[in-house]
Order: sequence, then C-alpha cells, then structure tokens
Amino acid sequence: MKLQEVYELAVGLGIKADPRGKREVERLLKKQKEAYDKLEGDDREDFDTDRLTNPFADTRILNGDPKTEVGSILAGVDMEAQEMLLADRLRERGMKIDLVMSHHPEGKSLAALADVMGVQADIWHAEGVPINIGEAVLEGRQGEVMRSLLPLNHQRPVDTARLLELPFMCVHTPCDNLVNGFLQKHFDRKGDGLTLDDIVKELKGIPEYRCAARGNAGPTIVVGSKHRRAGKVLVDMTGGTGGPAEAISKLADAGVGTLVGMHISEKNREEAEKSKLNVVIAGHDASDSIGINLFVDELEKKGVEVIPCSGFIRVSRVKKK
Repeated sequence: MKLQEVYELAVGLGIKADPRGKREVERLLKKQKEAYDKLEGDDREDFDTDRLTNPFADTRILNGDPKTEVGSILAGVDMEAQEMLLADRLRERGMKIDLVMSHHPEGKSLAALADVMGVQADIWHAEGVPINIGEAVLEGRQGEVMRSLLPLNHQRPVDTARLLELPFMCVHTPCDNLVNGFLQKHFDRKGDGLTLDDIVKELKGIPEYRCAARGNAGPTIVVGSKHRRAGKVLVDMTGGTGGPAEAISKLADAGVGTLVGMHISEKNREEAEKSKLNVVIAGHDASDSIGINLFVDELEKKGVEVIPCSGFIRVSRVKKK
C-alpha cells in the first residue's frame, strides 16, 4: 500500500464508525468546504485542506511522501522522538520499517486536538441530553484543552522523523471510534442486567484487557461497588480527550447508569460520585490497543506487517486461511 492509501483507509474506517453517523459527518465536511470557499489571501493559504475530506483533525500524515510504498509499520500508542530513534536503530539492524505510526497525535494534529471534541455532545445527545445543553457544556472544556496545548513543543517528534527520513503519521479519533463502537455493541448485547463486577469480567474476556490486567493495568471500578447493578452502560472512549465534569450529572439525569472509559480526571470522578453514576475504567493503553488493532487488521489483510511497541498490545483478529 502507499502511505496515502493507509491514511485514506484510516479516515474511511473512522467515518464508518463515527457515532454521529455518515450523514452528519458529510454535513460537517460540507460546512468546511463552504468556509474554505469564502477564504482569501493568507487565510486561504494557511487552511489545512485535509479538513475538506477528513473530519478528524488529530489524524494526519506528519512526514513523508504520500506515494511511499508501505509494507511494514512500527506502531505504538505514543510515538515520539525516542521511538523515532528506536525505529532508526532497528533499521540499522536490518529490520524493514517503512512507516512509523502513532495513535496519539503529534505535530499539527496534537495542536488541533480540541477540534475533534464536538462528537462528545452528539454522543450525549443520543443518550437523551439536549444538544444545546451538550454543546454549551462542552464549549468551555474545548477552550481549556486548546489553551493547555498552546505551550507544547508539538513538532519535536515530527522534526526527529524528518531528520531521520522516517515517514510518520498519527491515527487517533478513527481508532477511538472503532474501539468505542466495538465495546458499545458488546455491552448493548448484554442488556441492563449486569453488575459492575460483570462489567469487569466482560472486559477481561477481551485479550487486550486480559493482557493489561496481568501488568496491573486492567479494568478497575473507580465509582461504585462490584455488586451494584450497572443499568444503562455508556462507553466513553472517543472525542479526543476527557470531557467536562458538568456532563456527568447531565448523563446521570438522562438515565445513564455506568460509564466505561479509558481514563477519568479526579474532578470528573468526584462529580460521578455526587451524581451516583458508576464508573469503570477499562484501561488506557489496552483500550487504545483495541482501536489500533481494529484498524491495522485491515492493513494486515492487505499484506502490511505491523510491528508493535510503546504500549500497543497487538492482537490480530484476522482469520487465517
């Protein structure tokens, strides 16, 4: 596959798995096109034209020729300067690495992380939170995330990749959409009769979480007790980063009984305690690994070798002939 084809596959899978639905994503892309058509001068020149076809600002080719042939990928949850040096060292030892792929965004994709958070309001809306309330609650958190990213050295790993002549890309929200849908469908099939202990056991039945549990990073109940019934389970694993604390009470009022997430801030955990909303933290790297696996399985089907590192637990679900 060419690097551009890998990128387009990631975007396509992300759109297909997007909680907003394809029609809403297409509407958002149309709005981007309308906004772009009105730009002039420097504003038009500075516009990231990938936004016209890719709704995920945290997923981009960060270095390399899109026409590069990709037969092998070094992939991880976080791929920064040290992983670029690892890739270069492995190539020196004879390992074929055509592309370094990070899940978490870097470079301009990290700088734009707040832009992908809008999907959270749509997810809450599907659970019964009015969209006007969801968007109003989310707005402040988006600003907070945007400001927290301003002082970061976004380009450090990208510059390292450039100097080492390593093709480099990141695939964030598409993978998060994939794991979010995978787990939500799993719990929807189970119905409302589960306890929190059952939730943990269900998660541990998935290879990535079982592996993480053996490393003391497995599923954990952080609000509630194991015998408490879960009620309506909402999987909260996409939308760039953690949402605002104010959303917790809105979800509880809408009838959500348990959140299953990758991680949770202490402020949000305290709000969940107050709202009597159960929270099970499935684990960050293990959850990210499921999303990455669901993507790279499609690459494996096309003959691309995937070399895992940096917290990525590789579990192939490709049926062998």
